[in-house]
Amino acid sequence: MGRGKIEIKKIENPTNRQVTYSKRRTGIMKKAKELTVLCDAEVSIIMFSSTGKFSEYCSPSTDTKKIFDRYQQVSGTNLWSAQYEARTTFISEFHVCICFHS
Repeated sequence: MGRGKIEIKKIENPTNRQVTYSKRRTGIMKKAKELTVLCDAEVSIIMFSSTGKFSEYCSPSTDTKKIFDRYQQVSGTNLWSAQYEARTTFISEFHVCICFHS
């Protein structure tokens, strides 16, 4: 018997929210490692919990800066420009950044 579906919405109880974050963080890190091994993908994940705890994963064959540089080249976006930073101030609530490349 499978698990029931949960409604995707903010978990109001801080303790429950942190427990869920920890479990799901472990799951997404496992998936990132699997993508790296199975698909020879270059993966970089940077996450901040609601309490500010920092977690990251990067494929052993690369580093996060190389992935961001590659993203900039492919997308034509300069992540480090003042203009880009000014345009993206409205997304300050983002706590997860996931970048994949295969």
